[in-house]
Amino acid sequence: MPETRGDLVFEDQFDGPSLDLSVWSPYYLPHWSSRAASAATYSLSNSCLTLSIPGEQGLWCAGDHKPDLRVSGIQSGNYSGPVGSTVGQQPYREGLVVREEQEPFWGWTPNGGYLELRARAEISPRSMVSLWMVGLEDQPERCGEICVMEVFGDAIVPGEFTAVGMGLKTIRDPAVPQDFEAVRLPIDLAEFHTYSVQWTSGEASFFVDGAPIRSCSGAPSYPLQLMLAVFDFPYRSVGGDDELVPRFIIDHIRGWNVAEELVA
Repeated sequence: MPETRGDLVFEDQFDGPSLDLSVWSPYYLPHWSSRAASAATYSLSNSCLTLSIPGEQGLWCAGDHKPDLRVSGIQSGNYSGPVGSTVGQQPYREGLVVREEQEPFWGWTPNGGYLELRARAEISPRSMVSLWMVGLEDQPERCGEICVMEVFGDAIVPGEFTAVGMGLKTIRDPAVPQDFEAVRLPIDLAEFHTYSVQWTSGEASFFVDGAPIRSCSGAPSYPLQLMLAVFDFPYRSVGGDDELVPRFIIDHIRGWNVAEELVA
């Protein structure tokens, strides 16, 4: 872990009886569908948040998003325009319009610092988990992404490696380079590991269990919201796996500000 981080400014250990709704919205991009249709399945116990996708959970944006997917996610911000407008975060196709207007929501939206996730996951080849940070899109170009960790179930070879994706994604911000890589690491995703990013002065450096993995230049220079989710892709079914329930178990998320010597 870098010694250059500053003061602890955010911590959620998920040890309360309910999700802190002043920080988290338990809906995945609800403006493109509705809160009811995008609500996460989650529980809190043993000081952990568990996001899951049970068999009865419906598709996200059913009939419109292709390919089909299901998702349980929480996010620390949300922004969209009125119903019928094209103003909304992370549109998945051209011409997409807002179906349900959302009140602007800013939970924890850092602009630099050191972020840490401790988590484990139970997924199959048809599912994935991720923590990523994206612009609020209160201005259209503020949409770049820092992906702290992204793991697809079909990128795991038990007993050998887990390919952990990390880096920058341009999305629609030309100032942010596409610099993303899935790095093979000798870890078991079903066990708890710590995934971190140090983000300051346009640089993003990524760590797993405190070990440096890779660094990227050109990181966004505006506030980012956190997106934490588990996904299921029914079209990847290989038969007999429809009853599998993917789970993302989060022990804590912490954030530190940038140490003074880094910004001096």
